[in-house]
Amino acid sequence: MKHLIVLPAVLVVAACADSGASYQPILDGPPSAAFQSDLAACQSLARNQKQFDQETLGAAVVGGGAGAVLGELDEDGDALSGAIVGAIAGGAAGAVNASERRESIVVECLRNRGHRVVG
Repeated sequence: MKHLIVLPAVLVVAACADSGASYQPILDGPPSAAFQSDLAACQSLARNQKQFDQETLGAAVVGGGAGAVLGELDEDGDALSGAIVGAIAGGAAGAVNASERRESIVVECLRNRGHRVVG
């Protein structure tokens, strides 16, 4: 039964990792004529940063390893349960970080193209 928890959690983490690339920024003033095309280009740039996906996977692996060790040390736990919880926690933290970094790319890209992005 524990194994059935892992797949949905991994899918949720993967979906969250790309959410920053879909960020819709807040502008100070009306959008210019070029805003939509610039937004699409900046979102594409953010989405294509595949190294963030590797970092998220790495965080999940490290979390799984740490969780396995801690689970084995706990007198009521086991290594598999600890690994599952650790992998989910590490993957979630990595996905949040990747999402924030992709969002920052969208914002900075738009600012560099002359748009007045406030957040």
